[in-house]
Amino acid sequence: MSITGHAKVAGVMGWPIAHSLSPALHGFWIHELGLDAAYIPMAVRPTDFDEAVRALPRLGFRGANVTIPYKERAFQLSAEVDDAARATGAVNTLVVDGDRVTGRNTDVSGYLASLDEAGTGQLDGRVAVVLGAGGAARGIIFGLLSRGAGEIIVVNRTAGKADALVAFFGARVIADSWDRLDRALSRCDLLVNATSLGMTGQDELQLDLSKLKASASVSDIVYRPLETTLLAQARRRGHKTVEGLGMLLHQARPGFSAWFGVDPVVSPRLRQHLVSMLQGKS
Repeated sequence: MSITGHAKVAGVMGWPIAHSLSPALHGFWIHELGLDAAYIPMAVRPTDFDEAVRALPRLGFRGANVTIPYKERAFQLSAEVDDAARATGAVNTLVVDGDRVTGRNTDVSGYLASLDEAGTGQLDGRVAVVLGAGGAARGIIFGLLSRGAGEIIVVNRTAGKADALVAFFGARVIADSWDRLDRALSRCDLLVNATSLGMTGQDELQLDLSKLKASASVSDIVYRPLETTLLAQARRRGHKTVEGLGMLLHQARPGFSAWFGVDPVVSPRLRQHLVSMLQGKS
């Protein structure tokens, strides 16, 4: 279906933006559903971001995704935010409501949906170990607590950042050090890498999984490469694994629904489309 003057328009803002898979993801759904709509990449300079967000209603946009480095600033600019955004201090989805721009954090629901898809989403009373204490870790901890996780052990190189998460989230979250990681792994039901370690172009995550419970699942938010060294190691040991692409796919659904009025499906065809892009085949 061709775009008309009545098209619903959304996009993604970041700096840089060329690396983003969001245009391919939303474009797939727009084409599949035959919508009169467009989703465009917007490379917005840091000095222009505030003005760009405020201009969305005047330009007729339904909203936008927000990526690095703007998620915290998008939270500050939003007229209203949801509980996940409030807990994380970050917004990745902007929705135009009249002349206001409201903010949501769909990374949390996207992560939980990726666990459900892999059959690892039942967390009542269980122990999770989260590596990292940045914005991604904060959102994941919020999501795991909402699912009833009994204890979350945050392991980070910088103790102060982990301690800050403990202070924010309360008694079910504790901080531990890297030199005591073996002890945490021996009690762990879900191990989550919430750092950029293992991502293409970054240092590898050096981790010995020999102490990890045989029944534990391993999750990595990195999706470049699709299977990180951590996930490959876990798979060889027989653990269930959850790759980062699922989080990316599922976090996109609420925004698409809000902007375009249709609830899209994360299908095998969509996943293969993005996997082919990641592998340079399309």
